[in-house]
Amino acid sequence: MVWFERIRMKSKIKWAALGGLVLSFASIMVHLFLAKSSASLVQYGAITAFTEDLNHIDNSGRKGAGYRRLWGKVNALEPLQPYANPRSIPYLVPNGKNNGFVYAKIHGGFENIRTSICDLVTVARLLNATLVIPEIQESTQSKGISSKFKSFSYLYDEDLFIAGLASDVIVVKSLPPNLKEGRIKKQYPIFRPKSSSSPNFYLNDVLPKLKSAKVIGLILTDAGCLESILPSSLVEYQRLRCRVAFHALHFRAEIVRVAHQMVERLRGSGQPYLAYHPGLKRDTLAYHGCAELFQDVHTELIQYRRAQMIKRGVIKEQLIVDSYTRKANGSCPLMPEEVGLLLRAMGYPPRTRIYLAGSEAFGGQRVLIPLRAMYANLVDRTSLCSKHELSNIIGPETQFPADSFEFPPTKSAKQLKEEWDKAGPRPRPLPPPPDRPIYRHEKEGWYGWIAEKDSEPDPSPNYFRDKAHRLLWDALDYIVSLEADAFFPGFDNDLSGWPDFSSLVMGHRLYKMASSRTYRPNRKYLTELLNSTSEHLYHPPRNWTLKVREHLNESMSEDGILHGFRQLKPKSFLSHPLPECSCTTVKSADSQKGSGLQIIYGEQNECPLGLELGLKTVGSQESSDDDPETQEDETETELLDSDENSQADTIPSSEQDEEMDPDD
Repeated sequence: MVWFERIRMKSKIKWAALGGLVLSFASIMVHLFLAKSSASLVQYGAITAFTEDLNHIDNSGRKGAGYRRLWGKVNALEPLQPYANPRSIPYLVPNGKNNGFVYAKIHGGFENIRTSICDLVTVARLLNATLVIPEIQESTQSKGISSKFKSFSYLYDEDLFIAGLASDVIVVKSLPPNLKEGRIKKQYPIFRPKSSSSPNFYLNDVLPKLKSAKVIGLILTDAGCLESILPSSLVEYQRLRCRVAFHALHFRAEIVRVAHQMVERLRGSGQPYLAYHPGLKRDTLAYHGCAELFQDVHTELIQYRRAQMIKRGVIKEQLIVDSYTRKANGSCPLMPEEVGLLLRAMGYPPRTRIYLAGSEAFGGQRVLIPLRAMYANLVDRTSLCSKHELSNIIGPETQFPADSFEFPPTKSAKQLKEEWDKAGPRPRPLPPPPDRPIYRHEKEGWYGWIAEKDSEPDPSPNYFRDKAHRLLWDALDYIVSLEADAFFPGFDNDLSGWPDFSSLVMGHRLYKMASSRTYRPNRKYLTELLNSTSEHLYHPPRNWTLKVREHLNESMSEDGILHGFRQLKPKSFLSHPLPECSCTTVKSADSQKGSGLQIIYGEQNECPLGLELGLKTVGSQESSDDDPETQEDETETELLDSDENSQADTIPSSEQDEEMDPDD
């Protein structure tokens, strides 16, 4: 009997073990299925996190002084209104009897393309010529991209572009058939103008050849083809630049649709959002010598690019410079951690929705970790859009094999030591310990060549395709940044002579709605402030916080406009299109003498009577909606106390503690 009971017990144990194995297998299969089916939904994690903020929203419909201080309009700039219409009488409309055709090829990224198109239209009117829609080389050089979009139409809407300039310049999609053969045979003169080319260059050198050949070609590689500041007699050409940039250039419908969906998701539940562009690009960092602000391989990559620029004559300085001295001069960007500290000082609560613009943030996720720790609702396009939505913008493409990595021939220990001794004092990543092997992933990364070669590998087809995709991502970021309730640039007005993303966004916001909250920080002054309390950055003294607020508030108002008028405009007109492309509703007699607006405008550019009356009607309706009780301003002490309480009420995101790849 005892023997029988033992057999029964063993049988039960076996069945229990078998049942456990079956349940474990079933659990694994369910988890795999859920992970696969929900992969596309992971990108909406930011939207799910946004919904957690609903418990902290004041749904009473009343926007108090604290809200207006962070998100309200800048009252001092409300008189500025967009007005880029022609003002000279008569303004001649183009006709078919002109001097010929101008075709162009544009090289460079998003900023170069946008600036160059505006300059091309202006030059075409200056030469009284017909403009052939320019070719964007970033897309034409990329193999296998969608056949639905090509060249100019890869980014912009051709039909809206032609219609928007009907009263200024005749624009056609291609040369007439009888002239195409001459271009193929290279029979027409070709010019390579600089961004500093003057109108006299076109009138004296280009126009005679255009009249004789009837067709000329322009190759633009310098981010534009016309100087920023034009003589006062050519003020109408400046307004034409504004009409091109702010009215005629429309992104294609697929881009606009997705961008507006992103804005709607950011503003879900009626919440505002701030757009932030870090400005961390390898070329810009190399130009200004900011390599030491980064670590390890990123420093090497910046120095390699700087050496290339010195070799080409772009930079006429030494390879090694003190990056911290450059940063103290305002020549290097504000790092994301510093921007987070400045936003905290302004009083933005930890749940503020921040959109991270910029398709390329050099340094990867590592440099964003401190900012993400302060503001968990930091999102980008990949957080707001599904892969399907982004693929609809790209269109159907030819599949390319993944880039393969070929290991270089093995070097002896003697060769490695000789190369290390000859490397000089450049900051180089330390070699691995002698007993540890070099793992495969350390050589196969996108930067793996830096440890084995002295020259960057030749670009692959996938590299060119990624550059074309970057134009689309920049277009999405441009629209979202333009519509943001507040915009903060990490690196604008770098004085390199190249147009930068932040400056173009700031110029467009200044034209479209000057009173919108657009920060124009003085990096030199803010670096001094940050250095003054470097030991207490996360718990700064109250007077430091007040200084930050005072400076950033002034940067949004007349002082910031006047600073941009003096320093930014000579480098890029589209970054500061005042006063040519706007008007003021304040009469010259009513304006305060010596104010920023009075210095810029003088006694001219008052808005037309019809426009002014329409603005007054809209303004009276908006003011009537406000509760008079909410118009009382809070003192700085009360606002600081409320900010300290709000910062203590931080709920970390569910993904905040997740380990991140520092080399992503």
